[in-house]
Amino acid sequence: MNEAQAAAAYETVVLEGCDGAGKTLAAHFTRAHGFTVVHSIRTPDHLDLAGRYRDLLQQPGRLVLDRCFISELVYGPLRRGRSRLTWVQAFDLAEAVAARNGVFLHLTAPPAVIHARLVQRDGAAEDLAEVTALVAAYHRAFETLSSYAPVLTIDTTVEELPSTG
Repeated sequence: MNEAQAAAAYETVVLEGCDGAGKTLAAHFTRAHGFTVVHSIRTPDHLDLAGRYRDLLQQPGRLVLDRCFISELVYGPLRRGRSRLTWVQAFDLAEAVAARNGVFLHLTAPPAVIHARLVQRDGAAEDLAEVTALVAAYHRAFETLSSYAPVLTIDTTVEELPSTG
């Protein structure tokens, strides 16, 4: 059984990884396993970010959160110099994921692969050093959060992902 199949056994899947890592997998969970996908857009600065994610995690039914609070922990410090979430808030949210019978699904690939995907998809990308920093920051975040909720990691260059079509 691959990691995507293993994640389908949970009630909540938090699908995370840097841009270009393969988060299009969310459509598979809806089609094949009856999940509702919630894509998290950037929350305006004046709103309670932790409260927004707590509310999302209280929705009924099987959920896939396509991008979630981990992105704030990664992109915030690298792009704005700080995260709008504290680690204590992140630990509380991770415990809420676990309480919902949830799992973090960490999608990753080597920085050069992600960079090439972004160039192909968007015509441009951050420089390779920034992509490398993003991949490393996601790895550290998941390593830290794994004490609070299960984490499954998929290297999207190695493991065959289910079709999204």
